[in-house]
Amino acid sequence: MKQGISIAIDGPAGSGKSTIAKLIAVKFGYLYIDTGAMYRAITLKALQQGVSPQDEKSLAELAMGTKIVLRDEKQDKELKLRVFLDEVEVTHQIRSLEVTNNASAVAAVAAVRTNLVKMQRQMAAAGGVVMDGRDIGTVVLPHAELKLFLTASIGERSRRRFLELEAKGVSVTLAELEEQIRHRDFLDSNRQVDPLCQATDAIFLDTTSLTIDQVVEKIIELSLEKGAALDVCN
Repeated sequence: MKQGISIAIDGPAGSGKSTIAKLIAVKFGYLYIDTGAMYRAITLKALQQGVSPQDEKSLAELAMGTKIVLRDEKQDKELKLRVFLDEVEVTHQIRSLEVTNNASAVAAVAAVRTNLVKMQRQMAAAGGVVMDGRDIGTVVLPHAELKLFLTASIGERSRRRFLELEAKGVSVTLAELEEQIRHRDFLDSNRQVDPLCQATDAIFLDTTSLTIDQVVEKIIELSLEKGAALDVCN
């Protein structure tokens, strides 16, 4: 018996997918699955072992022998995601600029995607899940009850990422971030395997001029229409 509906949230880098998805998961008491974190974990392991993001054979072998665990921890009505790579926590390491700059290339490898998509589907099998990424509505959860495609202007996405990194003490210019995001958009949208695109039945949301609260309220409304029930404790 399913424990709730499946909510698939897709969109480009910096569109607010993860922030929004975590808030929605808390509102409904659902499991949150950050698929991007999983690809980042594989990327981190490849970098640690000196495997090139272009070495598809080695990446495929690496992905098959990797264990990734995501743990949701709710603290004061906020969700904190912890990421474990082969039983070692890498929550912070996977957010480094080096990992960010190589994740799209690793995620483009067919064998890596096949392994991680299998894991993601197993995690979501019971329902009651919010999953975000770039191919959730089109590939991972094609039968999700609610599909959303979040985006924002490149300028706004760059500004958001700049503020996020600045808060963490990471020094980078807005111009550098904008170039990185343009490059990631190109790689994600043009890869041969499972490219970033909007599912035909997904609802398009441009968040450029919207606050986080406004986006969350809209998605809550859409989720309730699809049969989700709010968690009375949140």
